[in-house]
Amino acid sequence: MKTFRKVLAVVMALTLVVTCFAACGGEKKEAYFIGATGPLTGPNQSYGNSVNNGAMLAVEEINAAGGLNGVPFKFEMKDDKASDADAATGYDALYDDGMQISLGSVTSGSCEAFAKRAAEDNLFFITPSASQESIITDRPNAFRVCFGDPDQGILAAQKLAKDYEKIGCIYDTSDTYSSGVYAAFESEMKNLNKTFEVRTFDAETKTDFSASVEALKDCDVIFLPIYYTEAGLVARACVDKGLKDVVLFGCDGLDGVAAQIDETVTNEISYITPFDVNSTEEKTANFVKNYEAKYGSKPDQFAADGYDAVYVIYEAMKAAGVNDANISASDLCDLVVKAITADTFTYAGTTGEMKWDASGACTKVPVIVEVNG
Repeated sequence: MKTFRKVLAVVMALTLVVTCFAACGGEKKEAYFIGATGPLTGPNQSYGNSVNNGAMLAVEEINAAGGLNGVPFKFEMKDDKASDADAATGYDALYDDGMQISLGSVTSGSCEAFAKRAAEDNLFFITPSASQESIITDRPNAFRVCFGDPDQGILAAQKLAKDYEKIGCIYDTSDTYSSGVYAAFESEMKNLNKTFEVRTFDAETKTDFSASVEALKDCDVIFLPIYYTEAGLVARACVDKGLKDVVLFGCDGLDGVAAQIDETVTNEISYITPFDVNSTEEKTANFVKNYEAKYGSKPDQFAADGYDAVYVIYEAMKAAGVNDANISASDLCDLVVKAITADTFTYAGTTGEMKWDASGACTKVPVIVEVNG
């Protein structure tokens, strides 16, 4: 009896070793694994869900067309609630599950935490929407699809300085995106020798913009480097104060503001964006049609960025000649970085024709979309 138990114990131990070996990477992968984190719940969930939807649509299309040399892709986004800590935890979980390449995180604060871990593992990521400049600075594995914060601030300053005399600005001192765009805007306005008035708010005071609008009532235009929820409140404050002629101008964070206003808002509202949902360009129009058929609503810029980011990964992997579903994240990163930074690599997506250099920044031409006007 003792001998039988001893033999049984040895067999069970061997079984556990084999099982562990399979779980720890001995088992062949059947798909390339793209991971990401983003806010799928909480106040910023619209951004995360849009990127997730766009990315999933791209993966489905790629897989329906045969994947990469017959190997499909899978995509998973962990909910980080726009929290640094949850983004770090999400990264660890995805990496432990075999993530080989990534879309990083959706929001800038979360993506900074994600990027630190990705740099340690030499894992390639291309964020659809995290625009803070530090995310890609001195990180050879880090890229982005969206404009950077400085890009938008500079473009806004150049346009507004050219078109308007009296310029105002309202920005969020507690938000990295808003503060980053504003810093570049302020610097460029100084370069242009142009003055402007500014009002600020933070996470505790972002529900009432009456005082800020009143203070800027003599301005021809108010620059809003903020998100669409607050921009909608600013627009309604303009209505309450009778400021029907002041122009509201923002950056890509205003994508979605149309749903925050009604017919009482008659102010001209426009913003810088790489994506126009009403474009008649074939690739963009097809994306909008397919997205609406799948999700029952039109895509915003975040959905388009997520969609493009997946296709950029696919095209870069194809250009790099990747043909092994079991390739390590680090080896894949080296191949994709070399491919995406090559002079010959470009991608024409729903958010424009894009090109990258070793900085990780994306070069593309912006458009200005009018919501009211």
